[in-house]
Amino acid sequence: MKVIGVNASPKGKDSNTLKLVQAVLAGAQDEGAETELVDLYTLRIEYCTACGTCYAKGECTLLDDFTDLFDRMMNADGIVLGAPNYIDSVPAPMKALFDRMADAIHCQMLTGKYGCSVCTAGGSGEHEVMGYMNKVLTTLGVTTVGGIGVAIGRDPTVLGKAEKEAHALGKKLAQSVRGEYTYPDQDEVHRQRREYFCQLVKFNKDRFAHEYDWYVRMGWMK
Repeated sequence: MKVIGVNASPKGKDSNTLKLVQAVLAGAQDEGAETELVDLYTLRIEYCTACGTCYAKGECTLLDDFTDLFDRMMNADGIVLGAPNYIDSVPAPMKALFDRMADAIHCQMLTGKYGCSVCTAGGSGEHEVMGYMNKVLTTLGVTTVGGIGVAIGRDPTVLGKAEKEAHALGKKLAQSVRGEYTYPDQDEVHRQRREYFCQLVKFNKDRFAHEYDWYVRMGWMK
């Protein structure tokens, strides 16, 4: 079992968000998972240019660290996203990562994986940003098992409690990968979304040649 944590905070080892991501990974480790931590600010992820090459050929024209990171996410069973609240959203590197995964969304490439998100904020918006990251995971085909949002500016002492909750969330993440939890409501959402994108790809078969081949290869084309 492999769980990868992607942290999008510019504060490096001093990041409070990092502490929550590490706590989730520690909980997963306690359940036997192999874990990996990625500092998104140490990578170069260029902005998507909307060229459509990924839809047609399954390749990206931009030469940076995205492909390697995406491959590592594809090789994981669990994905943890961490980000501070930057004006009611995620920092630019995390958004750039999301935007580069349009092909993965069309193809539902992360189907079968489990994930969760954590967010820290100064005063507010922590739950909304955490929810946004979990929504992105769901859009990619990931089944989400929960999330942690904490506003540290109002009370710095709450971080310790949040780390304990994040540790428990990591354990649940690993247990979900093992099949100890089921999520029938999300299973239905995934089924409907995959059916929607299947029809989208089928309708755009000539432009989305790679994605059409993907759906055929996965046995999802109807």
